[in-house]
Amino acid sequence: MYREDDILARLETLNAIGVALSSERDLPTLLERILEAAREFADADGGTLYRVDGDKLVFEVLRNHTLGFVMGGRQGQPIAFPPLPLYCADGQGNHGMVVAHAALTGRTVNIADAYAAEGFDFSGTRAFDARTGYRSQSFLTVPMKDHEGRVIGVLQLINAKGPDGATRAFTDADQHLVESLASQAAIALNNRRLVEQLENLFEALIKLINTAIDEKSPYTGGHCERVPALTNLLADAVARTTTGPLAEFTMDDADRYELKIAGLLHDCGKITTPVHVVDKATKLQTLFDRIELVDTRFEVLRRDAEIAHLRGELDAGAYAARLAQLEADRAAVRAANTGGEFMDDGKVEQIRRIAAYRWRGSDGSDQPFLSADEVENLTIRRGTLNNAEREIINHHITMTIRLLEALPWPAHLVNVPEYAGGHHERMDGKGYPRGLTREQMSVQARVMGIADIFEALTASDRPYKPGKTLSESLTILGRMKLDHHVDPDLFDVFLRERVYLDYARRFLPATQIDRIDWSRIPGVSPELAAELAAGEPGLA
Repeated sequence: MYREDDILARLETLNAIGVALSSERDLPTLLERILEAAREFADADGGTLYRVDGDKLVFEVLRNHTLGFVMGGRQGQPIAFPPLPLYCADGQGNHGMVVAHAALTGRTVNIADAYAAEGFDFSGTRAFDARTGYRSQSFLTVPMKDHEGRVIGVLQLINAKGPDGATRAFTDADQHLVESLASQAAIALNNRRLVEQLENLFEALIKLINTAIDEKSPYTGGHCERVPALTNLLADAVARTTTGPLAEFTMDDADRYELKIAGLLHDCGKITTPVHVVDKATKLQTLFDRIELVDTRFEVLRRDAEIAHLRGELDAGAYAARLAQLEADRAAVRAANTGGEFMDDGKVEQIRRIAAYRWRGSDGSDQPFLSADEVENLTIRRGTLNNAEREIINHHITMTIRLLEALPWPAHLVNVPEYAGGHHERMDGKGYPRGLTREQMSVQARVMGIADIFEALTASDRPYKPGKTLSESLTILGRMKLDHHVDPDLFDVFLRERVYLDYARRFLPATQIDRIDWSRIPGVSPELAAELAAGEPGLA
């Protein structure tokens, strides 16, 4: 019998374990702690925790001190044992197996000596003992019931030990304490599973939103997947940093989950963005690419030149020169229509010169060769969007912030709107929508900014450009560092920790993973360039 003070100590321990179990977020660790706590309570040599999965019991955690078995849970080796059936082949309950019997009946089974027990089949136990030299004697098998009385698992302990180390039977006190623990553990386990189910549902709803966005635009279909992945790669790299300005930055599992959710939702505002703007592949595209109309006008000018030549208004040399000029101008307009990273003043002036041509429309009226709207679009300096369309695209981040800030976030996700809403800000305060400076932004928001840019540069599914190589992308990102667009310290970590390469090997085709001359990448110090070149001979 246990003394009163020993029982009180055990009850205090039981209460402390209940508190600890209720706060554990990691399911494998929770299962492990449940079994270890039960073993300690009853001074058991070993034990197994099973989870009910349909009509079978699945091994989750197995421990045996004498045999040195540490299997399952967070710390143990994987368990290769097959699940145990709750029912026989004829559909009858598998009551010959003690753990199945406890699961089916919801009642505890306390056996002093398995070899002398009646009503249960311990042939497997005897065979195990014969192979290992172990002696399985006392068994305490306790069903784990949730708040609705459903059995969700079974806790089985083996070989209680007395003060002298000899195997003894499990006492009534042992049984009551373990049953109390099993009850608390079942509630904690069920709560954890409910939380996981809610988290899975939440993430599924987020993916549903992203799928809807992707369906609107097949060109950005992988963006909502790749940005969170790259964000977490860079954040983990920063957390590994032990020197420099970011040495104090740390992340735990809760922080990583919060950042993951922010990454998945960073473009949710695009659900309101018109498709024709998102998918604008060329500068003249509306419902169709108007370059074909411009081509028709060039054909009209070629016809006019031919007529003038036939009338003797143009000699052969002038006629040939005129055709050559028109062909060159048509190529210039087509090139301008494609868009790109930058359009210089010379090309802009060339478009304006071409726009000054005159041609006769189908109604016979004299018209400018390019309309004001066509000139505005063809002289877009970067990309394919004009100012009005750029405002529409930029509005998506305002909508993202508005949508996310309207949600009742729990404490562990309260920073999601800030992280997701800051990826278009700049370090110098010239970004949008709020014009935040570096000091006003979290590290996580700045991390997502770099991830969003690098993904866009390397993406090969955009309608207006091919995916850039690593060296091209890092050159542009380096310029953005010098231009105070991205965080300089994060840029250095991005390179030093090879985050760009981890991402490339996971998401980019081999044709985009090229050799990098680090001395030519803007924003990279000579010391860092030498370090990168030495550590990456295959790509340096």
